[in-house]
Amino acid sequence: MCEPGAGEQITLRIRRKEGCEDLPLPCYMSDGASGMDLHAAVCEDLTLQPGQARLVPTGLHIALPPGWEAQVRPRSGLALKNAVTVLNSPGTVDSDYRAEVGVILVNLGKEPFVVNRGMRVAQMVIARVCRPRVVEVERLDETERNLGGFGSTGLH
Repeated sequence: MCEPGAGEQITLRIRRKEGCEDLPLPCYMSDGASGMDLHAAVCEDLTLQPGQARLVPTGLHIALPPGWEAQVRPRSGLALKNAVTVLNSPGTVDSDYRAEVGVILVNLGKEPFVVNRGMRVAQMVIARVCRPRVVEVERLDETERNLGGFGSTGLH
């Protein structure tokens, strides 16, 4: 099910790292999926001890058009079942980045977690990037919330 969904069509160019030809390319696993699965390109099993974070290679180099980014996000199943998540979630891959895409996984659980070659470790969402014109002003318009800060809208 690696078909593009509805919406604006762009091209994601991918180059596999040498030795990673056995790993699947990222693809959508259902018609409604927002993210493509990323697979671990580890040469041997990688054990994450409780509380440990490690960079997991994907074996992929990507190129996106300007104005787009790839967001590396956790897989909900890994988070729920194993308390393993993406540490800098979402990680950002800029359109001018050409090094190997990596996933910073952290084990927040109480047991060691083993990452195997080809394991689906994260998902990648392609998103538009808006680069606004930055303007410094003397004052901002007031709102109902105004300077209430974090949690000021209540606990509901």
